Amino acid sequence: MSDRPLSVAVIGAGPAGIYAADILSKSEIETSIDLYERLPAPFGLVRYGVAPDHPRIKQIIVALYKILQRGDIRLIGNVTVGRDITIDEMRAHYDAIIVATGSDRDAPLDIPGIDLEGSYGAADFVSWYDGHPDYPREWPLEAKEVAVLGVGNVALDVARILAKHPDDLMVTEIPENVEKGLRANPITDVHVFGRRGPAQVKFTPLELRELGKVPDVDVIVYEEDFDFDEGSQEAINSSNQTKQVVNTLTDWVMRDEEPTASRRIHLHMLQAPVEILGTDRVEGVRMERTELTGDGSVKGTGMFIDYPVQAVYRAVGYFSSPVEGLPFDDIHGVIPNIEGRVIQPGGDHIPGVYATGWVKRGPVGLIGSTKSDARETITHLVEDAEAGKLDRLADRTDGEPVTALLDDRGVKYTTWQGWEILEEFEKALGEAQGRERVKVVERATMTAISRGEEHDGKLY
Repeated sequence: MSDRPLSVAVIGAGPAGIYAADILSKSEIETSIDLYERLPAPFGLVRYGVAPDHPRIKQIIVALYKILQRGDIRLIGNVTVGRDITIDEMRAHYDAIIVATGSDRDAPLDIPGIDLEGSYGAADFVSWYDGHPDYPREWPLEAKEVAVLGVGNVALDVARILAKHPDDLMVTEIPENVEKGLRANPITDVHVFGRRGPAQVKFTPLELRELGKVPDVDVIVYEEDFDFDEGSQEAINSSNQTKQVVNTLTDWVMRDEEPTASRRIHLHMLQAPVEILGTDRVEGVRMERTELTGDGSVKGTGMFIDYPVQAVYRAVGYFSSPVEGLPFDDIHGVIPNIEGRVIQPGGDHIPGVYATGWVKRGPVGLIGSTKSDARETITHLVEDAEAGKLDRLADRTDGEPVTALLDDRGVKYTTWQGWEILEEFEKALGEAQGRERVKVVERATMTAISRGEEHDGKLY
């Protein structure tokens, strides 16, 4: 093995990439790690995928911040791999590459009408209200009645942000353009649909309980949607989380008081979407009533219900995007791999190339899963390094030629020090409004602030 540190590039500065870099930095081999991110700011979906009114969940940023603040992992932001630098160029400069690009788009839902105007992906909406720099600054909030398809936490976030009064979001970091959009929102009813029963929904207990505390928003649950089969009972008995969720839903369905709030969130279960109705734009959604089959799964009953809605948001999961220069499984939305070792179509490991996080295993699991996932990938990388399976070219010198290459191409990359400058700027914006921070949305402004360059002051 070479006597110099192992030179590694990690692509993606969300939790998956940061945890992988952290675990590798603490391994038994000496390393030099560069962490690449296509956005000017780090933290991935924790910054751009978690609803702004969830500060407790965003505390994960504190842990990620402490890892990067140490200074032994170099952040290189505002760099798109495949455009600003190719995978082949990276492989020429690094002994190993770890891909941790996550899942950045909506999983498809193939039903008639899905492409009508007024039909949206939840991930796109989340990116809008979280101030993602690569998304439009305006969102068409024109519907009074909306359907949200899916019963995970993202579906709840979308429903809650749609129904919540903007004044109740003004303690958060939402940017000005998002505030303006939400103030014009005429919504009265949000219908959230799940195709299975109460014991199969994917909400976490905390998320569900918080939904019931939103000011001037009633949560309505329907008694006819409550059914439990043997598989449901088994799920309740084996999972305290499932038990808590079912108890909360049961408490709500047993309430006697009439809804009095100006906005309502309806939770519908045992209904599957079959068609989005309308000619030029969304006018309704057709659901098929389902029934449990004994093991927690469902089948259609042939009974259909039409709901008048003017917008539909599909929250049926995330999906990863390909990285140019690497194989990609278009069906499962992952980079093909065996326990994190990226493989070619023939099944052979591409030497020195690894994957971790959602692009490795699909968009399932919480932060804890991401850590164990990274540990598996790093274990194999270290094994390969110690077995001499990585190309250890003598001219690789801690990534310095890479930054020189980016400079030559005029790529305005950002650094950790630049992020700290941008963060102070956002906190100052927030302080002026009595908030913790206000996000800067405009990419050029984010980049200029981070690099200490002049900018036109355009924040969104």
